[in-house]
Amino acid sequence: MKIAAIEVYQVDLPYSGGVYLLSGGREYHGFDATIVRVIADDGTDGWGESTPFGATYIAAHARGVRAGIAEIAPHLIGRDPRQFERIGDAMDQVLAGHNHAKTAIDIACWDLFGKSVNRPVCELLGGATGQRMPTISSIYAGPPEEMRARVADHRTRGYRGHSIKIGAVEREGGPSLDAERIRASLADRQPGEYFIVDANGGLTPETALRMLRLLPEGLDFVLEAPCATWRETLSLRRRCPVPIILDELAQSDEDIARLIALDAADGIGLKISKAGGLTPGRRHRDLCRAAGLTMSVQDTVGSTIAFAGIAHLGATVPPGLLRCILDCRDMVTLETAAFEAPVRDGGVLVPDAPGLGITVNRDVLGEPVACWRN
Repeated sequence: MKIAAIEVYQVDLPYSGGVYLLSGGREYHGFDATIVRVIADDGTDGWGESTPFGATYIAAHARGVRAGIAEIAPHLIGRDPRQFERIGDAMDQVLAGHNHAKTAIDIACWDLFGKSVNRPVCELLGGATGQRMPTISSIYAGPPEEMRARVADHRTRGYRGHSIKIGAVEREGGPSLDAERIRASLADRQPGEYFIVDANGGLTPETALRMLRLLPEGLDFVLEAPCATWRETLSLRRRCPVPIILDELAQSDEDIARLIALDAADGIGLKISKAGGLTPGRRHRDLCRAAGLTMSVQDTVGSTIAFAGIAHLGATVPPGLLRCILDCRDMVTLETAAFEAPVRDGGVLVPDAPGLGITVNRDVLGEPVACWRN
């Protein structure tokens, strides 16, 4: 089996909540998705997606995804899509870094392989645990009582995890406002719920410690990505009374190894496009499992195609280490594919269908914006 063609599609994904507010005054109204179709010489195809969270979340942006694919794609024609590590090597040889540009191709190869052997991707990644995976909401920063109401709304929809965004600058209210946001969001906490307080690198050790000292005792949450640099994170780690989870700083194999060696955190937010696809995501899963680190399997954002990748990787994480998965379908208003994985009984199960188990809505995608063939 050889890669005969690679097609690229561009799709705008409106944010379902109107305006998404993040630390540092960042805001998003929608997201620019790149969707890839890899076609084998026997006609089998696979689909993948890479949708950066704007251009200011990490060093990634949507036009860069497509520019990166243009560098990579010609060198993959004629290669075996089932040799994931060799595909990864080939991508690395022609483009250094830019994991977000490699993600959609990698995921599409997994989808294609699963279809070719009539097995779900999760089985090829090591096997599903068979346990329902709790889903996590994404509660953007706003007035405390409004955030409390959004948590309650997601609770009624079956969400067991909640990612609470903080990171107010001083003129907005700084640590005091963030402490109020946390108190309000956790005010109605139910048994079995999991709360991530996510600063997306928007705090310094000083502001993080000020915020934590304003909180009452007994609030059960983890602090994700408090600081933007390793030095700041390690400084805070020595004095932080709550568990720390890394996200933006944990992108490469080297980052995970450093995290473990320095005991810099207690878990990670494993985002697939940040890692570079399911192949490096699988390595990160195994490194974290070996070190006893907890994982929330997510992506930066995305449509149903991205969620399918999240769900298949999440399904292979032992329940004792998996905290939740991000249901990014809820974050956008456009449905790019059908994927039979509803939130029921507190979580999600992946369907027992070949590949990712998705049926892509070709009418939504339109025509390819780029194509390479042999």
